[in-house]
Amino acid sequence: MDGPSGSGKSSTSRGVAARLGLRYLDTGAMFRAITWWLLQRGVDVEDAAAVAALADAPVLVSGTDPAAPSITVDGVDVAGPIRSAQVTGAVSAVSAVPEIRARLLREQRDIIGAGGIVVEGRDIGTVVAPDAAVKVYLTADPGARAARRTAELTGTTVEATHADLARRDRLDSGRVTAPLAMADDAHHIDTTPFTLEEVVDQVVRLVEERADGEGRLAERR
Repeated sequence: MDGPSGSGKSSTSRGVAARLGLRYLDTGAMFRAITWWLLQRGVDVEDAAAVAALADAPVLVSGTDPAAPSITVDGVDVAGPIRSAQVTGAVSAVSAVPEIRARLLREQRDIIGAGGIVVEGRDIGTVVAPDAAVKVYLTADPGARAARRTAELTGTTVEATHADLARRDRLDSGRVTAPLAMADDAHHIDTTPFTLEEVVDQVVRLVEERADGEGRLAERR
């Protein structure tokens, strides 16, 4: 499940995972967790060399229960702090550092393992899991995205979120390493006119259509 911030990836991914009895992974939370860790140590996140030098330092643990997703850094629960405006403003710079992406790519693929999981992010269908049986790319009207994102964050306004989303879109789509992009074989869903349940229904139908007679998903070749 890929798409820009505020398109409904998290809620949809969790809903689909819960409906189908699958695990769930928010890769964006992993980038946010490292960003939070760097900020706590006073690292200049715009200094790519400084960020790269610490790419392997923090220990991340990502929970995969869609009903209670969790993430810790060096044993500290950071599920709340990583949603702050400060982290939101810094995460694109951190996620653009190749060493950070390489480290998290390894961990993401380890967690994905044999499958049975719904994974959300910005490069899942193109880089992290290019052979995924079902790929979905969500988008939404900019105003709807800003409203949704503001509801998830702390210490910000819809107007500020709208401007920040535009900034992050430019950075995420323009970075050299694993830019935000829709895979050629992804299903595009504009979530603007639909309720969450309607979007979940659409994705579940896509999964069920791909399932074989025994209810398993065939890997793309």
